Amino acid sequence: MSLKLEVIPHTLNFKFDARTSRGAMQQHQVYYFKLYNTRQKEIFGLGECAPLPGLSLEHHPDFRKQVFRQIEYLNRNIQEVDLPDLKSIIYNSDLKSFPSVVFGLESAWRDLLAGGKRILFNNAFTQQKNGIPINGLIWMGDKHFMQEQIKKKLQEGYACLKLKIGGLDFNTELEILKAIRKVAGAEHLTIRVDANGAFSPAEALPKLEKLAAFNLHSIEQPIRAGQAAEMQRLCKVTPVPIALDEELIGVTGIDQKEILLREIAPAYIILKPTLLGGLQATEEWINIASQLGIDWWITSALESNIGLNAISQFTAQYPVTREQGLGTGQLYHNNISSPLSIKQGKLYYEREKKWDLDLFRK
Repeated sequence: MSLKLEVIPHTLNFKFDARTSRGAMQQHQVYYFKLYNTRQKEIFGLGECAPLPGLSLEHHPDFRKQVFRQIEYLNRNIQEVDLPDLKSIIYNSDLKSFPSVVFGLESAWRDLLAGGKRILFNNAFTQQKNGIPINGLIWMGDKHFMQEQIKKKLQEGYACLKLKIGGLDFNTELEILKAIRKVAGAEHLTIRVDANGAFSPAEALPKLEKLAAFNLHSIEQPIRAGQAAEMQRLCKVTPVPIALDEELIGVTGIDQKEILLREIAPAYIILKPTLLGGLQATEEWINIASQLGIDWWITSALESNIGLNAISQFTAQYPVTREQGLGTGQLYHNNISSPLSIKQGKLYYEREKKWDLDLFRK
């Protein structure tokens, strides 16, 4: 066998300004990895490397060069490697500082290992027996923009909404939450909010006390990551259950993961394979959290349908009943067409819908 990797850069164009408390995005640069046997090029595995500006530790102006350099290095070392043995190379510690690269590589490897059909995991989701419940994501914007999104998501049948907060005046955000609860009572709609670290430690508790009036399921990352002692104190007294998100980024060792979760003791953790170092790293977080009685859910991180497909299939390996954050496939004008679809607040894999793989056959 003679394995080869190719890098295919692709610029995704958002349908709107995607705003968080860190700013707005109009485009998202991703890198697709195509893995194949040079003797059988028509069969290939695909993965997506999609680091996020401001969040991914490896994202910097030279990232494009580093991606090509890493793939060039790998190509020199995998030519005579059997496909199953590629796993040990992907999870080599040298790549731990490139979490999105690892995720892209392991996805392409799993895909090719399973026959290059975009079915990385054979489970009830890919067999079309079950859908995955997901939350409807409400992006930051002015009050009218957010209200229009909320109205649309409710009409589409979502039972759980997730709102980005911290970008508007706080009182305006409270008004929006009040209006949602007026339309959909607590028994009919679960509401999550994500502050992306927008609150200072001093203001966090008073704001959480006001947010608690709206019977929120949870708040993600109320204060910036890297303030473990402050977060620990907040988790002990908060009236709204806290979920760690950015706090997990850059924590790679199993012992370090356990220490962090034991120390802070959050109610939930949010798992984004692109930011955490892939599916195997995500599995480690799940195992540790489960041992400590901490619940979790998995979230995509603005990947196109290539990355979302891998994350969704991995998620379906678990008996999930809680809504996952897997609705980002609708964000782009030029996404890769796929069998993924959303109906009534659930993500489905519809095999009769075909992948548009023209970009990868050139």
